Amino acid sequence: MPEATDGATFMHLLWPKWQSMRTRAIKKRTGAVGRLTLLGILGFAFWGFIFAILYRLLVYFRGISEIGPLLAGKLLGLVLVSFFGMLLLSNVISALSTFFLAKDLDLLVAGPVDWLRLYAAKLVETCAYSSWMVVLMAVPLFTAYGVAYHGGPMFILVVISTFVPFLMVPTVLGSAITLVLVNIFPARRTKDLLSVIAVLSAGGVILLFRLMRPEQLARPEGFRSLIEFISVLKTPTSPWLPSEWVQTSIMSYLGEEPDVLPLYLLWSTAAALIVIGALLQRALYAKGYTKAQESGDRWVRQSAFSGLFQKMLAPLGLVRRELIMKEVRLFFRDTTQWSQLILLGVLVIVYIFNIKFLPTRGEGVSFFISNLIPFLNLVLAGFVLASIAARFIFPGISLEGRTMWLLRSSPLAMRELLWSKFWVGLIPLLFFALALVLTTGILMHVTNFIMAVSVLTITMMTFAIAGLAVGFGTLFPRFETENAAQIPTSFGGLLFMMGSIVMIGCVITLEARPVFTYLASKSFGAKQDPMEMVLGFGLAAVVCIVATIVPLNIARKRLESLEV
Repeated sequence: MPEATDGATFMHLLWPKWQSMRTRAIKKRTGAVGRLTLLGILGFAFWGFIFAILYRLLVYFRGISEIGPLLAGKLLGLVLVSFFGMLLLSNVISALSTFFLAKDLDLLVAGPVDWLRLYAAKLVETCAYSSWMVVLMAVPLFTAYGVAYHGGPMFILVVISTFVPFLMVPTVLGSAITLVLVNIFPARRTKDLLSVIAVLSAGGVILLFRLMRPEQLARPEGFRSLIEFISVLKTPTSPWLPSEWVQTSIMSYLGEEPDVLPLYLLWSTAAALIVIGALLQRALYAKGYTKAQESGDRWVRQSAFSGLFQKMLAPLGLVRRELIMKEVRLFFRDTTQWSQLILLGVLVIVYIFNIKFLPTRGEGVSFFISNLIPFLNLVLAGFVLASIAARFIFPGISLEGRTMWLLRSSPLAMRELLWSKFWVGLIPLLFFALALVLTTGILMHVTNFIMAVSVLTITMMTFAIAGLAVGFGTLFPRFETENAAQIPTSFGGLLFMMGSIVMIGCVITLEARPVFTYLASKSFGAKQDPMEMVLGFGLAAVVCIVATIVPLNIARKRLESLEV
């Protein structure tokens, strides 16, 4: 432990957090070796999958003279813009918890703690909560660029020197936005307001990304000349955002023409924002923290819809009916939960809008290609479903909080609790999945075979995703979380997303050969083997069944082993 000094130092403020994280990591639990093994397998599979795709793509870009590095730089810029938007939104939400609603603030604010040290400590804590998943996603990204373009050992230092200020900028901006909002509105109401603001801002970021129309970079024939295409590639994606400075710094180093200006802009901007944020902290934090202790009014009433819903659920029995009603009430009472439906709507609109730009019709597009693209679209649809499940199904057990111990000590069977969590999350997700696949299939004018394959595959994957979400959410609960928005971005949430991506990849890979054979037989008259179709789809079904049942059984045993 750091040596005691007069007043709390920066390390004193961070030490309890570090100790609690370290204790949770080394605490001996039943089945810890199995969970660590599973973590290692999923982690390496996920990183390997991302690295393999990016490496193949970058090697292809490198083989294209003149415009290859431009394409690689544009791809990196688009990814970093997405990272920056995610970081900004995540920091806005996390800062409310770390700066105003954290349980340790009662002692820190009342104690002899210097305001600047408190600001620095909470800034680091906010950055850690909001950025660790982006950092893990960035590891295979920058590794692929370094290996494909032979960056060498020094490339690691270049990435660290650029990515650290890139993470600091959205952290300071998000914390400052939260500080201003808390001083305008009571924090208990600001939490609701931030959810809506974050959702609408995310929609704006997605729409901005859509207006960039990155698909035009993959279709150079749409430009009037090669010069016009190259000029678009050379045009900065976002010249005033740190993401562009990171991209320019990385690509200039890989191009053996290092540019110091982007690095200077990154660090100087981050330093300037930290100073401005510190001034705002000194002027507004005391007043904002006082407002954070105010509570909002709550009104409880029975609606006509609630009564009708209870009658509809009566055949399920009293226990299951009340468990389902509890889940529904918790969902609509928590603004941070149901307000995410706005973001879901924006995602769906942008997703469907993108489908119209896919080259499934027109000159030069064969029957094989026009049906192959809709089949591969199932990968994107599965990823969208996994993202939704991570936000709505995965936190189910964690949201029980302290009441979990009451449920565990009651005569209620843990199987019934998991049953409610699984089906309440699965049914809406399944309706959404089928609507998404049917809508996109109609827009792409797919054949009856591909439509049937899409409906069958997305149904199986939805069951598997829901099972994985409940299973991982039970294995890695966060009953003491101070902010429900942090649950999906937790370590368990990352493992769930990795597991879902691996499952989706396995299903699509198993179905790919029979689908390709069918399309080849229709397009080129190739011979088709019916057993290949049965074997491929049969194994895919087995993967989905295992991914559904096994996590639920493990989750049930995990809940039954909890000490009360």
